[in-house]
Amino acid sequence: MGQRNLLLEYGYDAKVIEAKVEQTWELLFGDHEATRIYYPAGDDMGYMLDTGNLDVRTEGMSYGMMMAVQLDKKDVFDRLWRWSYQYMYMTSGENKGYFAWSCNTDGTKRSNGPAPDGEEYFALALFFASHRWGDGAAPLDYGVKARVLLHDCIHNGEDGVGYPMWNPDNKLIKFVPNCEYSDPSYHLPHFYELFALWANEADRPFWREAAEASRDYLKLACHPKTGLAPEYAHYDGTPNDDRGYGHFFSDSYRVAANIGLEALWFGASEWMTQEAELIQAFFADKHPDDYRRYTIAGEPFEERSLHPVGLIATNATASLAAPDRPYARESVALFWKTPVREGERRYYDNCLYLFALLALSGNYRIWTAKAAE
Repeated sequence: MGQRNLLLEYGYDAKVIEAKVEQTWELLFGDHEATRIYYPAGDDMGYMLDTGNLDVRTEGMSYGMMMAVQLDKKDVFDRLWRWSYQYMYMTSGENKGYFAWSCNTDGTKRSNGPAPDGEEYFALALFFASHRWGDGAAPLDYGVKARVLLHDCIHNGEDGVGYPMWNPDNKLIKFVPNCEYSDPSYHLPHFYELFALWANEADRPFWREAAEASRDYLKLACHPKTGLAPEYAHYDGTPNDDRGYGHFFSDSYRVAANIGLEALWFGASEWMTQEAELIQAFFADKHPDDYRRYTIAGEPFEERSLHPVGLIATNATASLAAPDRPYARESVALFWKTPVREGERRYYDNCLYLFALLALSGNYRIWTAKAAE
């Protein structure tokens, strides 16, 4: 299945692009201590290390699985999934069926609660693995595990125990299951379109509705002049600053990448193109050394960005939704010349970096059973 390669369209050399993808995988998943974020564990497991917090998160594990299935790295995928299922999956209590969002590197839990962005990435990565490689014996029965997980995400709490990850009335993903607000960067309508094809048949209408609800929600949460979204937002889209997360900061960066990937997979709506252009225009006159926390209206705080490389990467991914707009090429050019990050805070930046490279090079694709044949 062919897919748009924006780097190629922008004049980058095909062999150089391919080499950069392979090199970046090696820097993140190989033995390069300054850049790596993946670590094998035992004979058949491995984990993604949040190098800034020295823990293992469902975000990173599910991201690593998505990267691995896209690049046909089945051994790494299976190692990450075994680790996740062994140590993170919860089999009792109000969070039964979910994954503990933070663990120590020895597998002991730091938290007994989930973070829904991990679950949505786990589910789609598992579906892609099922279609690309076929299901194996448990826990490598990828498709089965994905359907069970998505069932629990929307039906938990119906028996009086626990909470669903999506609000059943407005169909919006929650920040965590037992609260009633959201995180705009968690909204992945392009994922839900695929869940509507592959989840349990009875749940498919829910996912179709969730995709539309998320598209409508993002229009509310993203500022109409800057394009910036807050990290946490109420269901009406207004910033939720109760805990200081009502501004544009680390989580928010992913909104641009999500819009870019949806455009790659399903085409860009007029709003998506405008949104991508607004974000890129906002950062066009700012040097990465001076990226900061901002109000969604664009007012800067003193606090500098913790993840400038990640922000460069997500802003470049947005070019897929607005490839011919004024700042698209320069956003990609800035990303292309930026190396992967080294040092203690490299984890989040380098995840966003490889995702950007996969999307811009046409290597971040929908794996259907037919596509794998």
